[in-house]
Amino acid sequence: MLNFTEFSNLISDNIPNLKLERDFPLAKLTSFRIGGPAALAAFPKTEEELSRLLKLCAEQGVEPVILGAGTNVLAPDAGLDKLVIVLKDALEGMEQVCDTCIRVMAGVTMSRAAVFAAGLNLGGLEFAHGIPGTIGGGVYMNAGAYGGEIKDVCTRVRIMEPDGTARWISREEAAFSYRHSCLEDNPWIVVAAEFELTPRPEAEVWAKMKELIGKRRASQPLDLPSAGSAFKRPVGGYAAALIDQTGLKGFRIGGAAVSEKHAGFVVNLGGATAADVQELLQQVSDKVFDRTGIRLEPEVRIW
Repeated sequence: MLNFTEFSNLISDNIPNLKLERDFPLAKLTSFRIGGPAALAAFPKTEEELSRLLKLCAEQGVEPVILGAGTNVLAPDAGLDKLVIVLKDALEGMEQVCDTCIRVMAGVTMSRAAVFAAGLNLGGLEFAHGIPGTIGGGVYMNAGAYGGEIKDVCTRVRIMEPDGTARWISREEAAFSYRHSCLEDNPWIVVAAEFELTPRPEAEVWAKMKELIGKRRASQPLDLPSAGSAFKRPVGGYAAALIDQTGLKGFRIGGAAVSEKHAGFVVNLGGATAADVQELLQQVSDKVFDRTGIRLEPEVRIW
């Protein structure tokens, strides 16, 4: 069994500026506000720190868990006896690399990237402004909303192998599809991504972003902890509509409930556990299947 005190000391000796936290509550790192402590959490600020950390993990036989903004994750109540590498608010930076191209580090939120692009009079990321996750997470799962997806604008992705070596892969190599990319099928970490955007007046970009955020506020339960859309869009329908038609708005188990405002969201009403959420997801899927014959699959990533 890994001795995290010794491993923490080893990391500090080799990467002295790397921020480390022992027994860090995952509830503070996930939008559900659910989850017990991670044995060790690391917050690398640079690609070099991340690379050196991964090399140490490989040498010591440690398999880390990667976390961005935690907006699509259900962490276990008991926590994780693992090293969790947190990229949000850690691996940061944005730059314009050509007239219509920007490069964004994985820990930057999608909203901030959209605002950065707007300031350069570039459009194409408006859809991302209200998505609460990071660029890393968005690229990983090809996040999208309101008719836009990461695949529409991402030209290449910088990935890091488990041994700490980094390289770029093309849009074609990333193999984007609906809420999926090849990154999910490989042990790679998204370090950065580049986006090809469209010249557009800043005021016009902001008008579109404000329009979309207005739609979100009107239709989604943004005042309660959740992980966004709880289920993937099924073939032959929409998850929220199927849940609503099955009469499950407000359906509750413990502190977890199907949102009264948007049936596609599962919310934490206060004190919800991971077990509550998992049981709720299962029962909703079963009830919708019994009524419609369509099986809903969770979009939330259950750790």
